[in-house]
Amino acid sequence: MTQNQATVETLNDLIEINNDRIVGYDRAIKESTAENADLTDLFKHMIDESHTCKMALSTEVLVMKGETAEGTTVRGKIYRAWMDVRATFTGHDRYSILANCERGEDAAQSAYKSALAEEDVPKYIHDMIAEQQSKLKLSHDKIKMLRDMQKKD
Repeated sequence: MTQNQATVETLNDLIEINNDRIVGYDRAIKESTAENADLTDLFKHMIDESHTCKMALSTEVLVMKGETAEGTTVRGKIYRAWMDVRATFTGHDRYSILANCERGEDAAQSAYKSALAEEDVPKYIHDMIAEQQSKLKLSHDKIKMLRDMQKKD
């Protein structure tokens, strides 16, 4: 595998995890009850955040003459936790919603950590990935803080 192919694969893994976030937060919005309506704007912000990340990642894939991933994570290389979270949204209470979102954010952080560990990624792409991870970490921490504020019944 060439350096470009390896980099395209890494970028596509991150595109897929961002697709997972988009689908996951869309689902969280749909499954939120009226008493959790205040979370809708936060979730919409996180969807927008993933669209922005995905656009930057997709641009680099195209520059490298690669094909941009369209779906969500299905390969073993990237963590499937977010897919499991989406499939197991059983509770509609605030704590359950935030706990599931936090698990998804953990999966995103793990995916970015794996991408940053790749040795063949050019420095400018590594820097872009690090910047995205930092922004997504702020979202992770916000979700975690909100979750921790809830009492589990």
